[in-house]
Amino acid sequence: MTRGKPAWRPKKKRQSVSIGRIMAFTFLGIILLGTLLLTLPVLSRNGQGASVMTALFTATSATCVTGLVLADTWSQWSNFGQVVILMMIEVGGLGFMSAASLAYFSLRRKISIQQQLVMAEAIGSNMNDVVEHQKRLLIRAFTVEGVGAVILTARFLTEYSFPLALKLGIFHSVSAFCNAGFDVLGFIKPGASLIVYQTDPVICLTLSALVILGGLGFLVWDELLRERSPKKWSVYTKLVMITTGTLLLAGTVLFCLIEWRNPSTLGPLSVPKKILAAFFQSMTLRTAGFAGVDQGMLTSAGKAVSIFMMLIGGSSGSTAGGLKTVTFVVLLLFLWNRMRGRHTVSVFSRTISDDHVLNAITIFMLMVLLAFAGATLICATSQVGFADSLFETVSAIGTVGLTAGATPRLSTVSKCMIIVFMYFGRVGLLTLSFGFLKKKPSGEKYKYANTDLLIG
Repeated sequence: MTRGKPAWRPKKKRQSVSIGRIMAFTFLGIILLGTLLLTLPVLSRNGQGASVMTALFTATSATCVTGLVLADTWSQWSNFGQVVILMMIEVGGLGFMSAASLAYFSLRRKISIQQQLVMAEAIGSNMNDVVEHQKRLLIRAFTVEGVGAVILTARFLTEYSFPLALKLGIFHSVSAFCNAGFDVLGFIKPGASLIVYQTDPVICLTLSALVILGGLGFLVWDELLRERSPKKWSVYTKLVMITTGTLLLAGTVLFCLIEWRNPSTLGPLSVPKKILAAFFQSMTLRTAGFAGVDQGMLTSAGKAVSIFMMLIGGSSGSTAGGLKTVTFVVLLLFLWNRMRGRHTVSVFSRTISDDHVLNAITIFMLMVLLAFAGATLICATSQVGFADSLFETVSAIGTVGLTAGATPRLSTVSKCMIIVFMYFGRVGLLTLSFGFLKKKPSGEKYKYANTDLLIG
């Protein structure tokens, strides 16, 4: 008798796709595609094609909206190459799901529940009306970028022809709103970034407005437009607005105090221009990456403040990177309450859960450990001091893009590490925030006996 195959077999349970994995691999795919394109001779200004390292470094920096580069964007890349870089900045800044959803909207295709879930996590929203929320996000983002482009084009038109002014306006508006820090002003002075316009109020204030709006987060936008009274704002929106304003003001005051007489930064400027340059420096450290002053000529105290500000970054669900403003506030509230002997953390008559506090501590410790380990590696493999090395690693992890002059001096090993740091700063922290930090805790089969330790 032959054994027949069973007529029915139970189907294996289909594993749910990790949203964090989707995010990580999609960003990686964009980076690899960008690298391949940037190695083409037609995308280089000299027509010879860039090296794989230069292309990979640039593609990672653009997609992760960082701004660190091995070669000046204007000098290295042709007009076509700059368009490719701008597209990677837009996709990386608004999120790849924004670009994907835009394609779906254009083709009028139905978005599945799984795709809606990924979109919700990508923009920091919930499942309620995520498609409509995504549409509003894209419309508002493009509107803000368009207004910024018009203002900047009008300003550049006083110096350049209309085609060049339009190009400068669009490129810098998108780069600023996405907190990317890329510029195409190398035809004036290669590598100088916005230093050539550090005293121009129209350019500096327009770019600052775009950076701040991009760094607030799309959920905050929705609430600010929906609820005009601050009393009706959620605790999260209140914390974002207060922290953003405080950091901008504190940074401006600190840089005025520290760099006021520095002949290589604020020293030669008049009082109003010193305040403008200090404000721009405070703003750009929030992951924008435009250099308003020579970062390598900052005093030691100025670099220390810059590293601290870069570490904080912008707000969750925004185009900015870094630790995030509310995460920073949670850490401060935790320290303040522990020093007062309290075991709970509260703000605005609301208690912050222990899970949120532990998540904030986890992300902070991870960023700090990586920054110091990376700085040590740079010191060991490149001719760069520790302060400038730490400046470089924090800038990469925070997706800021400022450098104190270390980038051109990095060894191949250090360049590879910075590439990984930029990727982690944009993708790793994003997936971490709703990856293992949001997983349901696995049941503990046993628990060890308590022990007493001396702390402090």
